[in-house]
Amino acid sequence: MNVHVPQSGKRLLSPIQLAILALMAGTNVAYAAEAADAQAAQAATVAEQAAPAAAATNSGQITEVYVTATKRTTSLQKTPVAVTALNAAALDDNHVQTIQDVVNLVPGFSATGQGDHGVITMTMRGIGNDSAKTEYADPEVATFVDGIYSPRPEGATALLFDLEAIEVLRGPQGTLWGRNSTVGAVNMQTVKPEIGSNAGNFELGYGNYTRLGARGAFNIPLSPTMAMRVSVVHEQHDGYVDYQAPVIPSLAAQQAAAAPVIAAWNAAHPGSPIAFQPLNPNLYVRNGQKYNAQDQSAARLSFLWQPSADLKWNISYEHYIDRGTPNMNLLQNQRAGQDFWSALIDTAPNVNRDSNSVRSRVDWQINNDIALAYIAGYSRFNGSSTFDQDGGANPATSYTTATSSASSGYQANNTVWSKYKNYSHELEIMSTGKRDVDWLLGLYYANEDNGIRFDIPIMNGTEQGTVSWQGAFIQPKETVDSSAAFGQATWNLADAWHLTGGFRYTSDKRKNIGGTASTLAADGPQVPLSPAIDPLSPSSGFTVYQHNDGEYTGHKLTGLARVSYDIDKNNMVFASISTGYKSGGLQDGGRPYGAETLTNYEIGSKSTFLGGKVRMNNSAYYEKFKDFQFSAPITNADGTRGLATNNAEGANVWGLETEIAAKITPADRVQFTAAYTHATLKHLVGGSNDYKLPVCPLDPSITCLDVSGNTMPHTPKFSAQLQYQHSFELAEGTLIPRISTHYETASWLSVFNLGDPDRQKAYNRTDIGLRYDAQSKWYFDAFVRNVEDGKIKTSAMNANGPWQAQYLPPRTFGINVGRSF
Repeated sequence: MNVHVPQSGKRLLSPIQLAILALMAGTNVAYAAEAADAQAAQAATVAEQAAPAAAATNSGQITEVYVTATKRTTSLQKTPVAVTALNAAALDDNHVQTIQDVVNLVPGFSATGQGDHGVITMTMRGIGNDSAKTEYADPEVATFVDGIYSPRPEGATALLFDLEAIEVLRGPQGTLWGRNSTVGAVNMQTVKPEIGSNAGNFELGYGNYTRLGARGAFNIPLSPTMAMRVSVVHEQHDGYVDYQAPVIPSLAAQQAAAAPVIAAWNAAHPGSPIAFQPLNPNLYVRNGQKYNAQDQSAARLSFLWQPSADLKWNISYEHYIDRGTPNMNLLQNQRAGQDFWSALIDTAPNVNRDSNSVRSRVDWQINNDIALAYIAGYSRFNGSSTFDQDGGANPATSYTTATSSASSGYQANNTVWSKYKNYSHELEIMSTGKRDVDWLLGLYYANEDNGIRFDIPIMNGTEQGTVSWQGAFIQPKETVDSSAAFGQATWNLADAWHLTGGFRYTSDKRKNIGGTASTLAADGPQVPLSPAIDPLSPSSGFTVYQHNDGEYTGHKLTGLARVSYDIDKNNMVFASISTGYKSGGLQDGGRPYGAETLTNYEIGSKSTFLGGKVRMNNSAYYEKFKDFQFSAPITNADGTRGLATNNAEGANVWGLETEIAAKITPADRVQFTAAYTHATLKHLVGGSNDYKLPVCPLDPSITCLDVSGNTMPHTPKFSAQLQYQHSFELAEGTLIPRISTHYETASWLSVFNLGDPDRQKAYNRTDIGLRYDAQSKWYFDAFVRNVEDGKIKTSAMNANGPWQAQYLPPRTFGINVGRSF
C-alpha cells in the first residue's frame, strides 16, 4: 500500500522520525453496526486504500465510500446526511496536516488561524466563533477523534496523522454526536490495529523553509486475538516571518519625543520621578526561532483485543508535543524597504504545549439483534506561550513614545500557564441486522477541569517605557459537567421510504472558582508584567479589580425529523428538520451568558450515474440561528479590560452545496465541490479591542458599533474546489500528476465589516503534485502548495493603528519518499 498521511507534527525523538499513514482497514471503524455492513465497509476500505493508484486504472467506477455519520457503517450514497468523507488517499494527496488544510475540500467550511493562542477556529455554513480558542468559549463545530469529543481546539486539530478517514458532517448533529455540534461536526478516525498483520510503512520529507518531515506506522500481531499498532510523526519548518532591524532615531529626536511624557509623569508622581533613557536596540528580537514556525511531534500506541467474533476492545494512548511558534500579525501595507513576510518584533515567540490522550471503545454484539458500545476518553493538556501582540505596528520614537500616540507601542499576550483536563463516557445500545425499525439509545457524561493565567503587559513606546495598562487574568479552576440521554430510530416503511426521528436531552453545569482579574495600580512599578511577578501578592503593586466566581446551569431538548426516499438503487432524496444547541456559560466577572440555538431545514439528494462513474450529492438548507454568542476582548468604562460575551439576536443563514466526483476514464478522476452561502446578522451592537470603533451612542465612555444586518465573517458568497488527476501506467509503476484549485469570492474577517482591510478579496489558490508509485511498494511525491504565492488573510485588526492581518502560508514546496512493507 502506497499512501502517506496528512501532515501534522510534533517532535518526538529527533529532527526526523518515522512515520506514515498505513491506512489499513484492519478492524471495523464502525460504531457497533451490523456485521454484514461492517464487513462490507472493511472490504471497501481495503480495496480503496491498499493501492489507490492501481484502483484508478483497474476500474471505471468510483470506489464506494462508507461513513459512520449515523453511528452505523453505511454507504455514503445511502446515508441521508450532508457529509463529506475524506479517506486516507484524499488526505494524502492534499497533504493535509491540520483542519485548515481540510476546509477547501468541504463545501461551506472555513477555518482561521489565531495567533496569540496558536489554535484554529472553524466556521461552517456561515456560523462560527473566533473566540472559541479559550476556556470561556466553545466552538459551534464539534471535533471528535474516534467518536470522542475534543473540547479544546489545541489538541485534535493538530493531530492529523495516521488517519483512516475524516468525516465532516454539516448541519446540527446534536442528536447523535452531542456537545456543541450546533452547525456541524468533524470526526477523525485513526487507523486501528489488525490481527495477524505485520504490515507498516514510513515516509521522509523535505521542503523549503527547511521543512523536515517523517512519519511511520507498523502493525504488530501479539496473539491470535490481539494486535498492536505504533505510529509516530514529526513535522518542522522554519518560520515564515523574518525579523526587521529597528530604526533608532537620533538621541536629540528621542529626547524631544520623550520630554512631554516625562514632564507629565513627574508632575503626577513627584515621589517617583523618571528620567530619560536612550532606546535600547537589544530589546528587539533579531535571531532565534521565527514566528509562523512548526515543530511538532506525536506518537500513538494502539491495541486491539478481540477474544471472539462478538466482542472487541480498541484502546489507544497518544502523546503530542508542540515547540513551534504562534502566527504573527503582519502589516497589510508593509513599511518601505521591508519584506512583506517580516515584522519589527520585541517579544520572542514561544509555544510549549503537551497533551496526553487515552481513547477506548468496547463493542459487544450481544445477539443477532442487539449490539452495545462503550466509548470513553481522557485527555490532559498543559501549555504556555508568548506572543508579540503589537507586531511592531508603531515603531518607538523614544523609550516611552511610539509613532502613533493612539497606540502604546508595546503589547505582549502571554499565556503563563494553561491546563485542560477532560474525560467522557458514552454508552450506546442499538439494533443490528435488517429490520423494520432501526434504533439506537445512549447515555453520555463529560467533565472538564480547566485553568489559565493570561498576562497582558502594555507599555508606552518600549519595554523600558511607562505602563499604559497591564493586567493578569487568573482562572485557577473552571469546571464543566455535561450529561445527556439520546435516541434515534428509523422506520423503514417500505424498501424505498424511511422515516427517522431522534432526540437528545442535555444538561450542562459550569462553575468558575477563584478567578481574578488584576491590574497595576497607578503608582505601581513601571516594568512589564512577567511570570516572576505574582499579581495577587500585596507587594506586587497589582490590585484585583474583578472576581470571576460564578455558576451557570442550563438544559435543552434537541431533535431530528427526517424522511428519505430511494428513487431507485442509484438515486435518493431526503428532507429534514433538526435543532442544534450550544450551552451558555460564564464570562469575566462571573456573569452568565445564554445558550445558542439553531433550527435547520434541509433538503438533499444523492445520485450515482453512468454505471458508477459519476457521483453527485446536493443539499439546500435554511437556518434560524438565535442568541449568537458574540465574544471579544473589550475595555470597560473604568479602563479595565476583559473578555465579554453577549447574546445577539442571531443570524439568517441559507445556502446550497454540491459535491461531484467522476471518473472520466479509468485513468482520469475529477472532483468538484461548491457552496453558495448567505449569512447576515440580526441585531447586534458589538465592541472589540482588536478594532478602532466609534464611541457608543448610549455610553460615550466605551466604543462599539451597530453591526445589525452585516455579513457574518469568514463566509464567502460562493466558493468552489476543482481537483483533477491522471494515472499513467509505466513499466515499473504508476505516475500520477494532479492539480487542485480553490476559488472563493470576497469575505469579511469580522462582524464589523470595516472595509477592504477587514476582508479577504476574491482569490484563487492552486496546489499541484506529482506522485510515482513503484511496483516495489515505494513512492515518490513532489508538491507545490499555493502556486500563485497569494497573500490570503484569515483575520485582521487595526487596534495598533495600521491595519494588520494573519495569512495562510506563502508558496511552499517539497518532496516525500516512502515505502510500505
